[in-house]
Formats: sequence, structure tokens, C-alpha cells
Amino acid sequence: MVERQLEIRPYRDADHADVVALWERIFPDNREWNQPAAYIRRKQNVQPDLFLVGVLDGRLIATVLAGYDGVRGWIYHLAVAPTHRRHGVGSAMMRAAEQRLHALGCPKINLQIYRTNAEVVRFYERLGYAVEDRLSMGRRLG
Repeated sequence: MVERQLEIRPYRDADHADVVALWERIFPDNREWNQPAAYIRRKQNVQPDLFLVGVLDGRLIATVLAGYDGVRGWIYHLAVAPTHRRHGVGSAMMRAAEQRLHALGCPKINLQIYRTNAEVVRFYERLGYAVEDRLSMGRRLG
């Protein structure tokens, strides 16, 4: 039902304050390198067309960022305002990101979530994602 009313489009500069407010609400424990303004600035420089927002009745209620390196696609910062969850918004945002990645020739999509976030694990499993036997490693640069 919401999908028919939901406008999914690329991020615009005018969305900045609304995205920051949404992310601060949804991701309150972001690390310093993932602060919303810096994250937005970096994404605008790399595949900005894969930074999508969901707008319903003129209000920004969702985001999803995707990336493709020529080997794998990645999903980041899928966020849906709590008042709009369980209405198909998150699924619609994921389908939009998946379609854009598929159009680029992306054969597989990866995403990372905290192991303790069981509700989000179930959400992605309902969309066809599966927990893989992988070890995630990272290193901060700078």
C-alpha cells in the first residue's frame, strides 16, 4: 500500500537536514567516522546516484545507500522512520537499491549488521538474504 505512495529518488542537497535527523534517530551510536554530515559528503563524491531517499506525503521517511565496486554490491544505512516501519517501506527501498545495482551488472549484494540486532536479521532474511560464514575485518584510515 505505502509503495504506491512512496517516492524513491536520489538524495538532493535540500534533503540534508532531514537525512541527518533520521540517521541521528535511527543510528544514535554512530562512530565518529560515520557521523551523518561526513557520511553524506563522502557518498556525494562516490556513486551519488546510489544514495536514495524515500519521501511520503512530502516528508523524508527513509534512506538507503548502495555501492558497487565491480565485484560486489553493498548496502548501507537502510533507515526507516519508526512510525513507517512494517508498511513495506524498507522492502521498497531495498528493491530500489537492488534494481540499481543489478542494472550496473552487480551479481551479489553484501551488507553488514550487528549480530545482536535480531529484528534486522529477520527483516533481511524475509527479503532473501542469508547469514554467511564470513569474518568481517576492517581498518580505519586516517
